[in-house]
Amino acid sequence: MKVTIDRDGCVSCGTCRDTCPDFFEENPDDSLSQVTEKFRLGKNPAQGSPPKDQDSCVKGAADACPAEVIHVEE
Repeated sequence: MKVTIDRDGCVSCGTCRDTCPDFFEENPDDSLSQVTEKFRLGKNPAQGSPPKDQDSCVKGAADACPAEVIHVEE
């Protein structure tokens, strides 16, 4: 699974971080959500790949995002 956050559209509400805190975190520089470093694809904070045991958590965070900026590809 590949997850991409459209950080330009992020409203920094924290819903994804509250829903799936192991995968999503707040960027300390701009307060926008990003993928935690251990799950990033390369060094891109907007893209990541969760382990299988977090698939449902990540999908739930994407569904709950009020700005609809988290995109999940199977």
